[in-house]
Amino acid sequence: MGKGGEDYGSRETINSRSDEDRDIFPAWATDVEECEKHYQVNRRTGINSGDVGRRRRICGLNELEKHEGPSIWSLILDQFNDTLVRILLAAAVISFVLAWYDGEEGGEMEITAFVEPLVIFLILIINAIVGVWQENNAEKALEALKEIQSEHATVIRDGNKIHKLPAKELLPGDIVELKVGDKVPADMRVVELVSSTLRVEQGSLTGESEAVNKSTKVVPPDADIQGKKCILFAGTTVVNGNCVCLVTQIGMETEIGKVHKQIYAASQIEEDTPLKKKLNEFGEVLTMIIGVVCVLVWLINVKYFLNWEYVNGWPRNFKFSFEKCTYYFEIAVALAVAAIPEGLPAVITTCLALGTRKMAQKNALVRKLPSVETLGCTTVICSDKTGTLTTNQMAVIKLVAMGGTVDKLRSFKVDGTTYNPYDGYIHDWNPGQLDANLQMIAKIAAVCNDAGIAQSDNKFVSHGMPTEAALKVLVEKMGLPSGFSDASAITGDDILRCCRKWNEYEKRIATLEFDRDRKSMGVIVNSRSGKKSLLVKGAVENLLERSTKIQLLDGSVVPLDHNSRNIILQALHEMSTGALRCLGFAYKDELPEFETYDGTEDHPAHALLLNPSNYASIENKLTFVGLVGLRDPPREEVSQAIEGCRAAGIRIMVITGDNKNTAEAICHEIGVFEPNEDISSKSLTGCSKEDGEVVAMTGDGVNDAPALKLADIGIAMGIAGTEVAKEASDMVLADDNFNTIVSAVSEGRSIYNNMKAFIRHFIYFRYMISSNIGEVASIFLTAALGIPEGLIPVQLLWVNLVTDGPPATALGFNPPDKDIMKKPPRRSDDSLISAWILFRYLVIGLYVGIATVGIFIIWYTHDSFLGIDLIGDGHTLLGVRSSPSMIIPCDYFHGGKVKAMTLSLSVLVAIEMFNSLNALSEDGSLLTMPPWVNPWLLVAMSVSFGLHFLILYVPFLAQVFGIVPLSFNEWLLVLVIAFPVILIDEGSKVRGEKYKRISNVKEEIFKNEIRVRQFATYSWRSCSVLLILPAVYRIRGVRPIFLVPSS
Repeated sequence: MGKGGEDYGSRETINSRSDEDRDIFPAWATDVEECEKHYQVNRRTGINSGDVGRRRRICGLNELEKHEGPSIWSLILDQFNDTLVRILLAAAVISFVLAWYDGEEGGEMEITAFVEPLVIFLILIINAIVGVWQENNAEKALEALKEIQSEHATVIRDGNKIHKLPAKELLPGDIVELKVGDKVPADMRVVELVSSTLRVEQGSLTGESEAVNKSTKVVPPDADIQGKKCILFAGTTVVNGNCVCLVTQIGMETEIGKVHKQIYAASQIEEDTPLKKKLNEFGEVLTMIIGVVCVLVWLINVKYFLNWEYVNGWPRNFKFSFEKCTYYFEIAVALAVAAIPEGLPAVITTCLALGTRKMAQKNALVRKLPSVETLGCTTVICSDKTGTLTTNQMAVIKLVAMGGTVDKLRSFKVDGTTYNPYDGYIHDWNPGQLDANLQMIAKIAAVCNDAGIAQSDNKFVSHGMPTEAALKVLVEKMGLPSGFSDASAITGDDILRCCRKWNEYEKRIATLEFDRDRKSMGVIVNSRSGKKSLLVKGAVENLLERSTKIQLLDGSVVPLDHNSRNIILQALHEMSTGALRCLGFAYKDELPEFETYDGTEDHPAHALLLNPSNYASIENKLTFVGLVGLRDPPREEVSQAIEGCRAAGIRIMVITGDNKNTAEAICHEIGVFEPNEDISSKSLTGCSKEDGEVVAMTGDGVNDAPALKLADIGIAMGIAGTEVAKEASDMVLADDNFNTIVSAVSEGRSIYNNMKAFIRHFIYFRYMISSNIGEVASIFLTAALGIPEGLIPVQLLWVNLVTDGPPATALGFNPPDKDIMKKPPRRSDDSLISAWILFRYLVIGLYVGIATVGIFIIWYTHDSFLGIDLIGDGHTLLGVRSSPSMIIPCDYFHGGKVKAMTLSLSVLVAIEMFNSLNALSEDGSLLTMPPWVNPWLLVAMSVSFGLHFLILYVPFLAQVFGIVPLSFNEWLLVLVIAFPVILIDEGSKVRGEKYKRISNVKEEIFKNEIRVRQFATYSWRSCSVLLILPAVYRIRGVRPIFLVPSS
């Protein structure tokens, strides 16, 4: 039994059976008396109050388990369980300690020395807060599941009825009364129907699109959850009828409790996103590179703080300077800090946030930021059919009426895919000229119908059964016969004008509710002429079995012979194989028992209506009049979206509980399968995450929540989805439309490309390459050459966190490549950058380092460069053989190098701006992807240059940053040295394009070779090849697919 609270361990037993036997007791396959015996209860008196305590000790409370989530401190610590974050933290701590040490040594602490470590600490704190917030959201799916449970129940105990007993106090064996609108508080066995029928809405748990009928009848022991027609499940809702039930399972043992377990288990095994894996790999490589470079820089300068003399060939008289050792250690640490992308977490969050805004505008609401990136490498979309690929609005597609003779039928094609009566029309239709046969079909469809249609937010929505709503739309399209009064103007407020007129003409006085046995629904009506009639709709085969006549075009009635029956069944077969759901119409005029019946309860005929077993006898000797074919039509845009997925290398898998033939026909129509494709061997194999597939899964019900959790991208329906599904998902479709998924994948690819540009600019351009390889190269070269450092920490910080921020952010607005959905999805294990891309940016980074150090040296050693005069300020030049440490006093470099530092800083800033233009496209030239395709980038570049001009030409800021204004000639020198970075990258793009074309040719040749070898496996004369090729494939990294004939 269920156990919701504590003591979920040893239990007593209610009877002599073992716990295991009791837990699997098949109440659905056992008659009511046996169930009462098993649970030791009588349906009339319920559980004895003296037995409640014992059962409570055994079974616990009827509530879902409360799993203890991770503590807030553990969540905070988890945010630092990341390679890059740990590197940042270590660098910040070391920088802080060194800044403090320098302040203690000098007797004065400068706040600028603490800026960098404080900024890094601030970024890490913000990143941790965002991470903790996201982790807390993971528990909401379980909380939403608990909200589904009922709070109260009407229970019989000791023969007395207890109203509003807290649902958590229910026990196995309790007798519960349910009525229309009640939420089922536990899993229960129906023991008695109070009303003639009982219907329950359980789609959120089982996925069924319509309310299902329940009864007391036994079903097979191996019945699935949909087949347990005598069981009501916790969390479902009674939509029609009253009943008495016996509680069989409570708490975690209910079906909804099993879903709770699955959601919890799925939440414990969530994997890192592909991006996080790549960034962790990058962090490990970065750690190694930084360590090697720092040690190398420190070792290069060992001679300055450690020296010795050689005596008899052996080093003696070692001299060590702790002060100089600390100084060069600070240089090494400064290099490490320069190489670390301290802004990376904020960069990624910003880029993903920009992506979520774009997706929200396309009706894709992203709940988890990392999902934006994962969408870009989706290889399989597992989509629900109903409501996602289709409109989830039933529509009549075909109307079949009787002809002028018994061997002829009339067929009418009906357009329209929504509940809008004005959407589409009936082909070959003569409005207002309805013959008697068509009038009867319209009458039955309008009156034998409980649905309604209303207009809401410019959309037409149905109330009631979708099938019945579609029939009412058909009646409106058929119109009214010319003889009807008020058959003219249609007002906007009276959507179902024709249906209303038919219901005024035929007053319903009784309803024979639908049941699964006779598969039909009937109504007894009283026409204005005072004549009683029975109007029936239902399954065509069942109506034909109970029909003895047919009505012809002119209203005449003739016997239904074998030939006429076969003609109707042939039409039915054609419509059914075309994925249409068929409904037939029939009527009966001879109702002797109801001739004087007016709907009152004291009439003798009323007793016949109280017993549903009488309905089949009432609905006999019918007159068959016609049939219709309905379906849930595909969305208009789906075919194009699926074609786009095929071009993008994404597989579509349709998952549905609908009829197999219907699902196959829809799949053929929308393009999941080719028109003549043989799908007999299609299966769901090969779609697992273990095979490297990145799976996007759609769902809307409670039962879908575990799958949504386990999928790489869980996609919930915003309109039809339950709160449980939405909370378990990564993305919610605001319009329940498959095309939105495809748009989101396209946007995900674009965002990933932008994020690569973003990250490469922010890491590889700015940190690792442009600035950091540049900064690293600058520090390395100055240390190796023994010249003064060209950039001080506050200047590097300005470039890293301020000047370069706007362009890096603007790269998130890059437009998608035109062929973005014509490329196959990238593999989730693809590296963030290829070896060729890394080489490109290493070259660029090396140039940045040479440029920043080079302009520093040029200013000291040249009076002009490329015709640009540099001696205008009268500074002293160094000769080629001059030694800075001997000829020029040290204070010259401390005070006189300000202009040189300004030039180095300006070159670095200018190169950053030009590099942001290079980042518009990874492979596309600026000739094909000009700067104005992203106007935000041009604005951002202007802002960055403006900020740089601000610190140059505002005296106070210039003093803070240790720089001076530049002249016109000096700016020309800066641009001349910075501009070649564009030429270098353009040249590498051209080279890379040639390399890619050669690689594609080689890959195509290899694929052709594989196809030839696969064809060889198909040959009966080459059986030995089957033993050899798998090894060849494994060596080549290809998975073989052998198509061996079944014979």
